[in-house]
Amino acid sequence: MEQLTPADPPGGLANEEVKRRGLRKMKLVALAFLLGATVVFVLTSWAQAAGWSGWVGYVRAAAEAGMVGALADWFAVTALFRHPMRIPIPHTAIIPNKKDALGNSLGDFVGANFLSEQVVRDKLSRAGIARRLGEWLASPDNAERVTSELATVVRGAVKVLRDEDVQAVLEQAVVRRVVEKPWGPPLGKLLEQVFTDGAHYKLVDLMCDRSYEWVRDNHDTVLRVVSDRAPSWSPKFVDAMLADKVYGEVLSFAWSVKTDVNHPMRLALDKFLNEFAQDLQKDPDTMARAEQVKQQILDHPDVQKLIGSAWTTAKGMLLTAAEDPSSELRLRVRQGLTRLGERLVTEEELRSKVDGWIEGAAAYLVTHYSREITTIITDTVERWDAEETSRKIELQVGRDLQFIRINGTVVGALAGLVIYTIAELLF
Repeated sequence: MEQLTPADPPGGLANEEVKRRGLRKMKLVALAFLLGATVVFVLTSWAQAAGWSGWVGYVRAAAEAGMVGALADWFAVTALFRHPMRIPIPHTAIIPNKKDALGNSLGDFVGANFLSEQVVRDKLSRAGIARRLGEWLASPDNAERVTSELATVVRGAVKVLRDEDVQAVLEQAVVRRVVEKPWGPPLGKLLEQVFTDGAHYKLVDLMCDRSYEWVRDNHDTVLRVVSDRAPSWSPKFVDAMLADKVYGEVLSFAWSVKTDVNHPMRLALDKFLNEFAQDLQKDPDTMARAEQVKQQILDHPDVQKLIGSAWTTAKGMLLTAAEDPSSELRLRVRQGLTRLGERLVTEEELRSKVDGWIEGAAAYLVTHYSREITTIITDTVERWDAEETSRKIELQVGRDLQFIRINGTVVGALAGLVIYTIAELLF
């Protein structure tokens, strides 16, 4: 397995060098305490051998116990990170040897105490994320920042997608489904609803108005049509009189249809449209003709070209809108985000829903994927180099651990003094 080294914290090499100097300094201080106790022990031992009595024994006992305490704590601190004096004594070099076990224990600890559903829900319920998010989004600058980031994501996603892949998906998901489903019944049902609601009356009015206007403005055309269809033996003045009479009747008819909403022509048109809507839903011949028309439309070269260029057109529109800060799309997104932020601040019900969604999503993640999350810790620690890991940890906490050595010297000396005093008093 490839060995990795723990990542350096922010600050990098400069921060590491400061900690290394601090660790070296504290080691020298702890060593000075040990050397001081050793010097005192040697001097007091010489004094006792020279016949000194009284207080010398007390000082010697304190120095001796201080030395023992200092050496014991030096051994304990050193054994965490390496073998003391490079001697492979059992149960030393704990961190390098137990690195993987420590990683597993750390992962289990995080999973049990930080990734449990109850802990996550309690933390999120007290955090008030929805309100904080609303207050943040209500600021126009923050809404613009989110919009800009979303635009960057859209641009990246659109540029990454291959046109042929998207086109294939569109044809599979949209075009084929449109082709596979018959058009007659849904179109007939839609038309039936439109006719029932009377929404088509404005269209009928428009058609009647335009028909009347066409007849009114095309007197010569009507006369020419009638004259052209008259028998060759008919006198011209008779043709002109007949054409003028026909024009008058047609114009009168068009006016009646235009002005009378209950004109038989209008009623006949309504009846025809309703029957046509029913036929689209129930009559096999009409439904078959609708399918033929559908196929003709889809097979038309212009329609095929439109389908083929749909994604290219949409892609260009998306990129243009995403890149332009003043585009309508980005403007609406900004306004929507700002309004959402204001609603999250003012509407308690909406805040409760959003908080509930967040809690539910987080609870689902930790319930179903907490093991995978903690595996990141265990796998990462497992891949670390043992010696480098030990060195990094010592660099982070070793300076504080030197106080154990200092305290061991002082406490040991005091304990030795007390023990020697009690022995002198009792014996």
